[in-house]
Amino acid sequence: MEKRALGRTGLSLAPIVFGGNVFGWTADEKTSFQLLDAFFDAGFNTIDTADVYSAWVVGHQGGESETIIGKWLKRGGVARDKAIIVSKVGYDKGLKAERIAEAVDASLRRLQTDYIDLYLAHKPDAETPIEETLGAFTKLKEQGKVRAIGCSNYDAPDLQAALDVSAKTGLARFDVVQPEYNLYTRERFEGPLAELTQKEDIGVINYYSLAAGFLTGKYRSKADTEGVARSYRVGDYVNTRGLTILGAMDTIAAETGAKLADIALAWLLRKKTVTAPIASATSLSQLESFTRAVNLKLTDEMVAILDKAGA
Repeated sequence: MEKRALGRTGLSLAPIVFGGNVFGWTADEKTSFQLLDAFFDAGFNTIDTADVYSAWVVGHQGGESETIIGKWLKRGGVARDKAIIVSKVGYDKGLKAERIAEAVDASLRRLQTDYIDLYLAHKPDAETPIEETLGAFTKLKEQGKVRAIGCSNYDAPDLQAALDVSAKTGLARFDVVQPEYNLYTRERFEGPLAELTQKEDIGVINYYSLAAGFLTGKYRSKADTEGVARSYRVGDYVNTRGLTILGAMDTIAAETGAKLADIALAWLLRKKTVTAPIASATSLSQLESFTRAVNLKLTDEMVAILDKAGA
């Protein structure tokens, strides 16, 4: 399977990243192991997680996803140097240096590994100077605990400010951005942020690629979302604009025979600003969509139809 260079990190990713937020939530340990086995067997190589996954589940405290990934690695799921592990810090307790130092060690213990390939600031921390955060990340790189660093949920001004500090001080640079981006949610990435990533050769691994499952086409009314694990998010997309997007996808599905999830991912794969989209699966049948998406070649006309529908 083709690999894509992730900005200046030196990491090469297969075109789709597995979203590990489902591990320990909507996928139990046994299912998670099966999914990871099949994912790597198909030729993919990157898993995204975070220290906070899945703290939103009653009885969980965060770290459940990393723990499952660590058990899978320890079991011999794949050689460590064949897997790219992405994790994040700072969603709930900020990005002070002391917090980052404690969090990375906890993540390494749960993941049962000596290093994290890509470590991200989960979201901006207005209470902590960016110099302190970047200094802490720089130390982790020097210690060999992380190979590359980046940020998630940063807008263009946030990212530019961080890049300016790195250029001025020589501290490690955010070389990867993880924005929310899909056929429905486009304004948070397209425009200034996308332009900055292109200008600075920053890798992009976007999340919510399937809009919490909405872009699979399964949810076309509020009633369809009842009892769904992500109903609090899926329902936000069930509106005139969302249904217009699904209509355009239906047209392309009729022409190509592809499923809507395949089309949503294939659209992202056609965007030169995206290195590799993140997508989750909770069954082997859902996972098959990843390979189909990589093999689905949307024409320029199809991409234009989708662009217009979601504009």
